[in-house]
Amino acid sequence: MMQALELQPALDREDALERARRLIPELRERTAKTEALRQLPPETIHELHATGLFRILQPRRVGGSELPFRTLVEVCALIGQGCGSTAWVYANLASHHWMLAMWDPKAQDEIWDESADTLIASAFVFPAGHAYRVDGGYRLSGRWKFSSGIDPSRWSMLGAVVHDEASGEGEYRMFLVPQSDYRPIDTWFAAGLKGTGSKDIEVQDIFVAAYRTLAVSDARGGATPGSAVNPGALYRLPVFDMFPYVVAGTSLGIAEGAVASFTAETANRLAAYSATRVADYAPVQIRLAEASAAINAARLVMLDRCEQAMAIARQGEIPPLETKVALRRDGAYAARLCTRAVDLLFEASGGDALYDQRAIQRAFRDVHAANSHNALTWDVAASLYGKVALGIRIDHPTI
Repeated sequence: MMQALELQPALDREDALERARRLIPELRERTAKTEALRQLPPETIHELHATGLFRILQPRRVGGSELPFRTLVEVCALIGQGCGSTAWVYANLASHHWMLAMWDPKAQDEIWDESADTLIASAFVFPAGHAYRVDGGYRLSGRWKFSSGIDPSRWSMLGAVVHDEASGEGEYRMFLVPQSDYRPIDTWFAAGLKGTGSKDIEVQDIFVAAYRTLAVSDARGGATPGSAVNPGALYRLPVFDMFPYVVAGTSLGIAEGAVASFTAETANRLAAYSATRVADYAPVQIRLAEASAAINAARLVMLDRCEQAMAIARQGEIPPLETKVALRRDGAYAARLCTRAVDLLFEASGGDALYDQRAIQRAFRDVHAANSHNALTWDVAASLYGKVALGIRIDHPTI
């Protein structure tokens, strides 16, 4: 049984958006500090806790808000207008409350009984981890890259392949590992999203009890081991088909912030060699228009696909293969539009864009870093969609 928790009042969507909006100025002022630290400052983590934003997808039964999935995209986009690194870490850590709700209830109770605010990091490069079955659970070893937000987290979700020596087959499975059983390795010296602390994480031959694991096949949509206590549609979504929307909100926020800063800085800026107003140049105006249109299109696509997925889950159905690969395609394409928008603004900013104090150079670095994530890589998502559309058989463990 779950012990009594000190429940916070659940947020509604408008509350969550307003709280995120109020954070933008402080996060923007803190970007240089965040990059210098190479992880989120303690005050940023505190604010995300204090506002309840970390828990917008957490089940209501443990004090979360259990808001529709699109809210994660919207909140992340607002945070991203202030700081891309903060948005990236926020999206990852907030989404893990959503994912934990799909685990065995015993694992949920173990973590949320201690504190419903517990943060959980992750690393889902499955081939980087190796596991095999033993009595009561698994032995796990591996070293994974890109564990964003590992520093303030007390647990981590690690993806690995479970090897069956008899059959020679491998099963994709996720493992909940406490902080005492893993070792962060500080490798995060990066060009973009510098403040995410996306370090390596290593475990060496640890035991993981069976209830602390979740087969990827149980997270493809529909009922999960956690459905007995979390029956809502939110927790019936296909995890890895929705993951582009977990992280694409960061790209959207970075791009929207870039438009805002570009517009404010360009309105009265004079060209260095002619002393004429840059805003009067037609190419600048055209690039701003295209960038804004691309961002608006990206937002519409992201939110529409989130609503589509939620509608399917509310009907108690699992998206067919064609819908799943379209979800991945459209999430990656929306992020691609955001990158295109920032590129256009960077081009229109001239040599001034190179200075550290200019917001556009950080947006350029951060949006390209975000879109290097496997879930947002256009060639990966587009090829997968194209194969299915052309009737080519795919063997993809996370679909």
